[in-house]
Order: sequence, then C-alpha cells, then structure tokens
Amino acid sequence: MSLVKVLAVDDQEFNLDVIELAFMEIPEVQIQRAVNGQEAIDFLLLDPNYHVILLDLAMPVMDGFETLSQLKSNPLWSQIPTIVVTANAEEKHRALRSGASDFLSKPIDVEELKLRTLNYAKIKEYQDSLADVNRLLEEKVQQRTFALQEALNFAKKTEYEISARLGKASEYRDMETGMHIKRMSHYSAKLAELYGMSPEEVELILYASPLHDIGKVGIPDQILLKPGRFTPEEFEIMKLHSTLGGKMLDADEDYPVLKAGQIIALQHHEKIDGTGYPKGLSGEDIHIYARIVSIADVFDALTSERVYKKAFSVQQTVDILRDGSHTHFDARLVDLFIDNLEEFLMIRDAFPDEQEHQSIMNLIDQLQ
Repeated sequence: MSLVKVLAVDDQEFNLDVIELAFMEIPEVQIQRAVNGQEAIDFLLLDPNYHVILLDLAMPVMDGFETLSQLKSNPLWSQIPTIVVTANAEEKHRALRSGASDFLSKPIDVEELKLRTLNYAKIKEYQDSLADVNRLLEEKVQQRTFALQEALNFAKKTEYEISARLGKASEYRDMETGMHIKRMSHYSAKLAELYGMSPEEVELILYASPLHDIGKVGIPDQILLKPGRFTPEEFEIMKLHSTLGGKMLDADEDYPVLKAGQIIALQHHEKIDGTGYPKGLSGEDIHIYARIVSIADVFDALTSERVYKKAFSVQQTVDILRDGSHTHFDARLVDLFIDNLEEFLMIRDAFPDEQEHQSIMNLIDQLQ
C-alpha cells in the first residue's frame, strides 16, 4: 500500500485519539490532526494532497458546514473525499447536500472507519491517476498528431479499465460478478448505438456505465448484504448509494467518463413515471444515459444466477421489461432492446460468469 494521508478534523482530542488508534497497525496511513475547520484549511493551504478528510460538524472557530463550503469551492481540494463524522443523525443529509462524500455515526465504529477511509483513499488514487492521464494527453496535443492518436487510444482503454475495476469494487461487495459489469456495459453501448447515438457517445456510455453502482461502497454491510427485505429505514439508507455515487464521481467537463458516470450513478434508479429515486425525475428529465443503463442493468440482473436467486428465463425477463414500459422504463428503448434481442444475447454469451469464476479459482489455487 502506498502512503495514505488523512486529515482528521475534530475539536475533541479523544475523538482524534480514537482515529489515530484505529490506524495504529497500518503504518502506511498518516494522520494529520486539526482541532477546527480553520486549522484544517491552514493545513490544506500548505499541502493539498490528502486522500481523505474526516470531518466533525460541531466545532468552534469554523464548524463542519463552513469547512465543507470552503472545501468544495476550491478546485485544489474539492475532489478530496470528505467523510462527515457526527452524532447528530438529522444533520447527515444536510452534510451530504453540502458536498460530503459520506458519513459515519458517533460513537465511531473503528472497523467501519478503517474500511471506509481506505475505500475512499483508493477511489481518490484512481481519480488522481485518471487526471494524470488526461494532463499527459493535453501535453501531447502540442506534439505530433500520430503520437496523440496513439495516446488517446491508450487513454480510452485505461479509462475503461479504471471504470470497470471501480465497478467491480461495488459489485463484489453485494456478491455480483465482474462479468455483470462487462455485460451490462456492452448492453448499454449496443442500445445506445441502436438508439442512433454517435460513435463517440456510444463509446462514452461503454466506459462510464460500469460506474453505475460505485456508491455501494459507502453502504454498511449489514444493509447491503441483508438477505431479506429492507425495513423502510434501511431502504432509505440503501437509496443513498445513488447520491454517494454522484458525489464520488463529481468532476468537471475535462473528464467526460467521470461526468457521464456521475449522471448514470445519480439517475439509473429514476423511473419514467417519477416514482424512482433519488430525485423523483420523470420522462425525458431523466438523462438518456441513465434510461439506457437502467434497462441494461435490469436485464442482466434478472437473467443472471446469483447465490441468492435463480436466473429468470429470457422470456420472463422480456415480459418484465414490457410490463415496465411507460412506468419504470423508456418504452422506446424497451422496444429497441426487444426488437434486437438476438444481438444482446450474443453479448451475454460472450461474457459468461464461468470465465470469472474460473479465474478466481485459479488465483485461489496459486495462493494455497
């Protein structure tokens, strides 16, 4: 593990001690303590290269909400994942609306603190790597055209690989497979092509769609992995994965894959009739990228076998898609999907789950 720099902001020394103790056995994690928001900003002015910020809300001098405002208004710090640590459950939604990436409740669960911090540190490293690739490409523009084209092709492959690996991180947490990511991204690209999108947009959807459920990394295991039905309270927390995904992928127009991924993560659970989440969007207010990915994701989820369910037949799944036209799904896209079903079944057959299962078993054999 490379060095992970964490800025912990809390006016209570005891809470800062707990955070330091949580990472005592991980020497690669470096904790910088700050006792209020102003001190945290002062540290960031000296060194903006933190991987994660752990932020209390109730502090003197500068509280957590003012700190969040300053963090998100400065491009040097706005991409640093910020996890709000608070004992006030009512303030967590306000914190998320103000730009926080995630939240932890006090008293702190040390193991959850470690896992979430390290997860967000990995995401920050991926974002930084992608930004470095794009900066490198901008420099190459001023050189030779042929070299630039080669670099662009490499960058596209890199973007898709990063996107797919981030997508795998979320899918593995709730026992999906990496082949699900491959299939649904290719389903999405094919449906975009059939819809008449340009080759550039088709490629963008291929690269961005694996990020649709990245926000699941921020959902507690006891909810994400629950085998039965959610309680209303648990479902409200589960629904936050769309908002969390949007915040994780917040990026400007210089990073089109992340931007498209943000749209998809935020909107792929919206429904045409306005009964979806997180914003209750309806009709064409839902971005076409999200409308496409919604169908691709549901088709693959239903036709795939999982440890907790049998696969639906293709005919059962087609019937469900038809029944969901005009309520859950865009009817025009459903018709396109069903009218060209053979092409989607070819994609399904090209990425069977058995491939990944065998790869995992081979890796386990090597480690034994």
